[in-house]
Amino acid sequence: MAIVEVSGLNKEFRRNRRYQGAFGAVRTLFSREYTVHHAVQDVNFSIEEGEAVGYVGPNGAGKSTTIKMLTGILVPTSGEILVDGRVPHQHRQENAKVLGAVFGQRSQLWWDLPVSDSFELHQHVYGISDDNYRRTLGFCREVLQLDSFLQAPVRQLSLGQRMRAEMAMALLHEPKLLFLDEPTIGLDVLAKDRIREFLRTINRERNVTIILTTHDLKDIEEICPRLIMINQGQVMFDNTVAHLKSTVGDEREIKIEFVSDPGSIELMGGNLVRDEGARKTIRFAQDHGSVMTFLSDVDSRYPIKDVSIEEVSIEDVIRKLYIQTGQNAPDESELDIWSRHRAVTR
Repeated sequence: MAIVEVSGLNKEFRRNRRYQGAFGAVRTLFSREYTVHHAVQDVNFSIEEGEAVGYVGPNGAGKSTTIKMLTGILVPTSGEILVDGRVPHQHRQENAKVLGAVFGQRSQLWWDLPVSDSFELHQHVYGISDDNYRRTLGFCREVLQLDSFLQAPVRQLSLGQRMRAEMAMALLHEPKLLFLDEPTIGLDVLAKDRIREFLRTINRERNVTIILTTHDLKDIEEICPRLIMINQGQVMFDNTVAHLKSTVGDEREIKIEFVSDPGSIELMGGNLVRDEGARKTIRFAQDHGSVMTFLSDVDSRYPIKDVSIEEVSIEDVIRKLYIQTGQNAPDESELDIWSRHRAVTR
């Protein structure tokens, strides 16, 4: 059963035209002229209950606008949205009862109160029964290891501790659908792993539907089997991450350490992408044959000391997808963000 259905979704923002010059401000004040910005254009997708879906794209692509319409904060210009069978902006209170949200840059916790007090306030706001509250909080305390800071004021928590508390608070009213915006931003490797494991657990054991927007594409790889990619307000890819890699990222990165520097070498079906003397990095396309056959051929001519094989990073796959679809790719700063996240999480 689909918990989210989006059909022909459009959102336009009108911007008053601004005039330059000495009297520009006065003319702007009385002018009725405006420009139209198409933030979301004819977006269609459906998400089944219990799915975990990554919703990604460069800054300004329309991700946040879509999420705000799904939560009922914004009203669509045209098109239809159903979340758990309801139109979000027409049933905001009922919609809030089935939604949870965690935003890496914003907090639901009360800054000067202990974490437990924020949880109890959340219980009363949502009308959660004592039995359900104790059961869900017990689950979160165990999986997220909250006990060490449950009585500490929020302002004294580390970023990792605060994000674990935010996750627990978003789950207290047992939502069917959880929106996550950059939930691991700024966290260290261990904190990220704990958050990812928690999200996999609630998705698998509690059937919580997850919609995740992030620049850390490792979050997508580890949590979300399905990926929706948006650019300039339009969906350019909607399928599994495995399908994306098999159709666009059909390459392997092979790092070979030779017994000694073989100098310039001949590679049948491979491309040399990094040469560090005795250590060389080679890209090998699967359609050129077996990786083991390729390595056997190389070893017969240039004795190998060690080898490692990795899939091409999802950042490179996304770059290739943009090129193949003729879309305007993210600017270099956006791709750098993805690459830096990858470097930190390795």
